Amino acid sequence: MPQIVDQYGRPLKSETLKTQQTVKTADISRVYPDHPSRGLNIRKLPRILQQAEQGNLTAQACLFGDMEERDGHLFAEMEKRKNVLLTLDYSIEPPENATAEEKNLAAAVSEWIKGIPNLEDVILNGMTAIGYGFSCQEIAWEMQEKIWVPESLMLRPHYWFNTRPEDGDKIVLDDGTYQNGQSGSELWPFGWLVHRHNARSGFIGSSGLFRVLVWPYLFKNFALRDLAEFLEIYGLPARIAYYAQGTSDEDRDKILNALVRLGHDAVAALPQGNEIKFESAASGGSEPFQAMIDWAERTVSKVVLGSTLTTQADGKSSTNALGNVHNEVRHDLMTSDARQLEGMFKSLISMLAALNGYGDISYRRLPRLVFDTHEEIDLSDFADSVATLVNDVGMDDIPVSWVRKKTGIPAAKNGEPVLKPRVTMTPIPTALNQSILKLAALNSPVSENDDPAMITMENAPLPAEQINQAMSELLTPMIEALSAGKSADEAMNIIAASYPALDDSTLRQVLSQAFFVVDIWGRLNANT
Repeated sequence: MPQIVDQYGRPLKSETLKTQQTVKTADISRVYPDHPSRGLNIRKLPRILQQAEQGNLTAQACLFGDMEERDGHLFAEMEKRKNVLLTLDYSIEPPENATAEEKNLAAAVSEWIKGIPNLEDVILNGMTAIGYGFSCQEIAWEMQEKIWVPESLMLRPHYWFNTRPEDGDKIVLDDGTYQNGQSGSELWPFGWLVHRHNARSGFIGSSGLFRVLVWPYLFKNFALRDLAEFLEIYGLPARIAYYAQGTSDEDRDKILNALVRLGHDAVAALPQGNEIKFESAASGGSEPFQAMIDWAERTVSKVVLGSTLTTQADGKSSTNALGNVHNEVRHDLMTSDARQLEGMFKSLISMLAALNGYGDISYRRLPRLVFDTHEEIDLSDFADSVATLVNDVGMDDIPVSWVRKKTGIPAAKNGEPVLKPRVTMTPIPTALNQSILKLAALNSPVSENDDPAMITMENAPLPAEQINQAMSELLTPMIEALSAGKSADEAMNIIAASYPALDDSTLRQVLSQAFFVVDIWGRLNANT
């Protein structure tokens, strides 16, 4: 049996299919996150970032977790960016000019992917790499009907991992072990679904989007702290006590305690001869603090979503036109995120193919999970525009594939039912109908109160409605052909081609009626 290897040529370990790597290192589950945001200041933050650049991601990952938890605006903006991918349809596409085996693999992968439990969570967990720079989901495998499929994919905390910038920026599990003089264990092949998101260029430690947001987060927290202190004392007058000369230390402590209680309870008791005066607090306002908070939140919106108008409306610059432009920017970000996440799924597809007997297919020829990121268009306007280009402008080289790509309408596969255009019948010319009625009136011995047309139709072997419909089906193509300048023989060929669409009995009756109409039409127009 040939050896099973992953996309990097690393062989599969048999224990990977039986257990998970983190189960082997139980101590790591007892490592709890630190909270470096406590006491965070302008001197502490650069040290955390520098450690991450050197491969120690623990403190930085814990800080990023605090940022999401404590900053509601940051959390909301990141959720918008991550959740938008759940609104996209996806498909498993084989490579171009795929062989029969490659097409079979694509069909099998489509079934396997749809069977993954909580696939939406896998997408959202992968998207956490936007902020952190990477995400690692541990795979638990199981065999179902002789097929290896993921039983579960669990997102492991980002602070469990470090990197080795000197070794190709490799992600390692920080389990307290040492290999080749370096701390951390390499991730087992086939045991992890890793996504590296290139929100910023550089090593993993500095590629996360939260690296840009740590400074607005820090300054916003300074402003919030100062604003809270300002609101606590603003409006409360300064309380000053004057105690009598010779007051004991014990009495002075009681006076001080009374001043403190006076600020909260508005009650105080003082020995006789002592006095309290209230002085107005210094004038000021919350505008400087709020300005800093607004700046920080606008910066977060710009970094995460590329704009502010799709997030906040200030009543000044939030016009509909600018909002549409900013929505286009968000679509670009969504497309970028989707394309990068497709790479993560290709890694999963590579594992599924290798484990289930398709290991001989090159990684470059594997099927891909593709998100549909096409923008919605107005089909009515688009159809009118294409019709104008083809019919009026004369552009007869517009490929159908381009139209399908723009509209997002796929081609039918495997003989599936398709929509058919509605057939509309061109009515028989009014002049012909009037001629028939004139002839019937001239040749029918009836009273003036009778309707010759009705008598003729009532005496027909078929109902009038059926005859009219059959006449339209027979004569309309001929009339259109003659109007287009075709010869009589070409028109008759068109009639002959339409014969299979008519019932035999109907055709015989229609032909007899047609001969009658043609004869009458010739007599009425003989002298014209």
